[in-house]
Amino acid sequence: MLTKAEQTKEFIIQTVAPIFNKNGYAATSLSDITAATALTKGAIYGNFKNKEELAIAAFTMTVKKMLRRITDHQSLTSSPIEKLLLITDFYRKYYDYSQEIGGCPILNMGVDAKHQNTPLFQYVQYTISKIETNIAKLLDAGKEAGEIRGKVDSLIYAKRLYTMITGAIFMTHTMDDVNYLLQTMDLIDEMILKELKR
Repeated sequence: MLTKAEQTKEFIIQTVAPIFNKNGYAATSLSDITAATALTKGAIYGNFKNKEELAIAAFTMTVKKMLRRITDHQSLTSSPIEKLLLITDFYRKYYDYSQEIGGCPILNMGVDAKHQNTPLFQYVQYTISKIETNIAKLLDAGKEAGEIRGKVDSLIYAKRLYTMITGAIFMTHTMDDVNYLLQTMDLIDEMILKELKR
């Protein structure tokens, strides 16, 4: 069970995460944070060293929730190739989900933090590398299971797939048109079945 201090910290993170995600690091002021949480500046800084530490905690929580959704969705099967197809299935519905949380956290924070906050930007880079590595591991598992062609370079394909997904997310949000995501996921499925599947 969480202590009162831990509960307060969790409450602050949960409350401000969508604000940071929607407004970005620079545009989120301390007054935005105190207004949303109904806590004093002292209470915020009693739990976090500074705004940067809070932004990193908020980003980490938002991304963990998102990745947990993908993992839960993939638990519908044990087949690596089917798990790959469930990634695209997840992202077909991603626009609605990301709208609820203020947009895509990786895209939003990646662009926002690039020139404004090096530690936060490094967390974004770490998250992207982790996602690409997880996709590459899935491809390796597919090779071992005899579902993916042995000559496939797992990391190159993982980066290619995630680049396509991220590009489609950007275009969908920018143009407010889910067809960018839907059509790109169809294209990725075709790539999985024609280029990767054994």
